[in-house]
Amino acid sequence: MIPASFDYVAPKTLPEAVAELVKHGDEAKVLAGGHSLIPLMKLRLSTPSFIVDIGRIKDLNYIREADGHIAFGALTTHHDIEFSDLVKRRLPVLSSAASQIGDPQVRNRGTIGGAAAHADPFGDFPACLLALDAEFKVVGPRGERTIAAKDFFVETFTNALEPQEVLREIRVPSPPEGSAGTYLKFSRRSQDWAIVAVAAQVTVKGHAVERVAIGLTGMGSRPLRGSAVEQALRGKPAHAEEIRAAADRAADGSDPPQDLNASPEYRRHLATVLTRRALEQVTGHH
Repeated sequence: MIPASFDYVAPKTLPEAVAELVKHGDEAKVLAGGHSLIPLMKLRLSTPSFIVDIGRIKDLNYIREADGHIAFGALTTHHDIEFSDLVKRRLPVLSSAASQIGDPQVRNRGTIGGAAAHADPFGDFPACLLALDAEFKVVGPRGERTIAAKDFFVETFTNALEPQEVLREIRVPSPPEGSAGTYLKFSRRSQDWAIVAVAAQVTVKGHAVERVAIGLTGMGSRPLRGSAVEQALRGKPAHAEEIRAAADRAADGSDPPQDLNASPEYRRHLATVLTRRALEQVTGHH
């Protein structure tokens, strides 16, 4: 289908973008890489009368480590995250997730900020950012504020941004030494959305699990933390039997959907299996 008609502006700075959003109110939508909004517009599931294209704003595409965190500009592409040496070394959960999003064309255009703001419960980055305790720096008419990941993903396709705010940066705390992460995704075909996926970030000190964070994709109307798994494994030895027992709690408190791809029961089973595999992979215990 063809999108409904709309007006378009491509501001050169963030303050200009915010001013356009203020001017046009609820009729305006922000366009980043376009891989979420444009398909919705073509299906007429979204019919904004005004598009604010932030893709030409400079200095929003970067990855850098400073002051105890790793920062991603909102327009940093999936491709750049996948191939960043810094991300591979410090946050392999994100480089792993980035490598599994769509195809190379999507990864070259899609952005981490757009993917996060889209808040798709089947999207790959939201569960990772939730598990990593990311912070979202957003700019609006009243200045800048910070939103924690646990508050950012509100509901299906709904984030905590005000209509006149733009996401500027995503910050992830730098993982401590002895930390490892991965993202395991199960889908029907290559390049498909996940049926279920699991982000795992674990810190082992000595032989015990000091910190563990699990993010779940496709297990509810928004990304979820596997808090029951985290509680069951924290402080325990990183051994196969403890990992298996903790992973069995992966679906606790979730509300997986029923759709053409899978039943809720199948998704609960997948969450358990993928969580166990992810934990085994990052701790090296099988």
